[in-house]
Amino acid sequence: MSDTAVADTRRLNSKPQDLTDAYGPPSNFLEIDIFNPQTVGVGRARFTTYEVRMRTNLPIFKLKESCVRRRYSDFEWLKNELERDSKIVVPPLPGKALKRQLPFRGDEGIFEESFIEERRQGLEQFINKIAGHPLAQNERCLHMFLQEEAIDRNYVPGKWLLGLWLLLGRLR
Repeated sequence: MSDTAVADTRRLNSKPQDLTDAYGPPSNFLEIDIFNPQTVGVGRARFTTYEVRMRTNLPIFKLKESCVRRRYSDFEWLKNELERDSKIVVPPLPGKALKRQLPFRGDEGIFEESFIEERRQGLEQFINKIAGHPLAQNERCLHMFLQEEAIDRNYVPGKWLLGLWLLLGRLR
């Protein structure tokens, strides 16, 4: 065996880890929580909203912390936008629970606490899978969904950096 083969298999020299390295913030992180469901409205105009809280240090996001309120149809909008405009495989949303929406049920249907909690968990898994994908992080629709109070459904689809470049070009 040659000396170069041995040299390639040796361990790299690393610096000792100090307390700042061990207990400091991770180099890159993206945390998204779905919490605080609230049911609003009456009759057929009744729906549940969820708080979507994001914390990150990724430079692609303009805000490092945000908290917005979204309903299930907003998650559907995001899924449809990503399927239409991006090259990623978009995971499924938790189901629509059509049987739970039938009239004359003996329970609260889609407004039952156990169903709302189950849906919340599914929505949290969905958004974390999407937001963790490097290609999805470039999509304007994801940034709008996570960081803007109101979703502009008339936006021009495209990459976030391209949109930012165009905006900066218009401001000059």
